[in-house]
Amino acid sequence: MDSPPAAPGAPPPDPILYRPNVAAILRNAEQKIFVAERINIPGAWQFPQGGVDEGEVPEQALFREVQEEIGVPPELVRIVQQRGGYRYSFAKGRLKYGLFGGQEQTYYLCDYLGTDADIRLDATHQEFATFKWIEPAEFKLDWVPRFKRAVYAAVMRDFFGLELQ
Repeated sequence: MDSPPAAPGAPPPDPILYRPNVAAILRNAEQKIFVAERINIPGAWQFPQGGVDEGEVPEQALFREVQEEIGVPPELVRIVQQRGGYRYSFAKGRLKYGLFGGQEQTYYLCDYLGTDADIRLDATHQEFATFKWIEPAEFKLDWVPRFKRAVYAAVMRDFFGLELQ
């Protein structure tokens, strides 16, 4: 059954399709978490993340994305906890691949077993300019685009018991 058209001036309906996506919260031995600054958006910090490819299970996508985005091999990452069902819609009704109106993410809290020397931001196609390790409470919601802030707030609450403003 088709949905009725939206009234003029009404917000667009929720996207029909959410792209499966994974994100890694890497935690070092000092209990600090890894954030990286996007190369194309100075001041935008985030966790490594990416889509789940056809035929992959989320854990495979997690290890692939961490290796592609920051050069860290799977043997240096140990999954501690995972939570899923975090959804966001892309800004301004944008579609990814002409199909997906948003993403549904599974977040993984992972112990990072390597050193800073093992992190290579230029491992493949460089997405990040720099990185740092921070206390979870130091994370600022204004580091991420508005359409992702509710997800980051929920993730920080669910994994660390923090209420970010």
